[in-house]
Amino acid sequence: MSTVRVHFQEELRALERDVAKLGSFVESMIAEAMRALVEQDTALADEVIRKDDIADDLDLAIEQAAMRLLALQQPMAKDLRLIGTALKVIADLERIGDYAVDIARAAQILSNEPFFKPLEDLPRMAAIAQAMLRDVLRAFVQRDLELVAKVCEDDDLVDQLWYKLLDELMGVMRRSPDLVRQATYLLLVARYLERVADHTTNVAERVNYVETGVLKQLVPACH
Repeated sequence: MSTVRVHFQEELRALERDVAKLGSFVESMIAEAMRALVEQDTALADEVIRKDDIADDLDLAIEQAAMRLLALQQPMAKDLRLIGTALKVIADLERIGDYAVDIARAAQILSNEPFFKPLEDLPRMAAIAQAMLRDVLRAFVQRDLELVAKVCEDDDLVDQLWYKLLDELMGVMRRSPDLVRQATYLLLVARYLERVADHTTNVAERVNYVETGVLKQLVPACH
């Protein structure tokens, strides 16, 4: 293998590591945003919102590195799929970071009022979505298609919790007009988490594409 090719492969691995780094960063943002909500911690919510700039900077740096590889190298088919996938994946990851900020803002708004019941399903939803994100990042780095399938299956669990919370919180709004504001924001948080899971399944489909060359919905649970 030529020196140029070796250097190119090293740059590709660096690109993969940077994508995984961004993914881990936005996953931690989701975790902190949910903790801020549950613990009604406005300082932690503020910190999540500030971290959005860091996520955006990481996203931009990865995009620039990927574009540089496309411009200066002559990637083969699979390498080209990897670079294109990296560009698509960081868009999904950046959006997940935005949802973390949205959850943090909801946490700020609800920080001064008691919850009408302990928050249980929302943290459960978040835990599944975060596990999905960790799994898909490992799948991306390790090219593990079994993990890809698991991510898509787990998306169904998030959807089930979303529909459960939708029914519950809509019922709360109908029965208790004084809780409409709180229930609305909790419903928004549930929707944000459902969208986090959807963006994660987008990443899973892209990982499958890198390995197989076929971009398709993997199982019905993916969308």
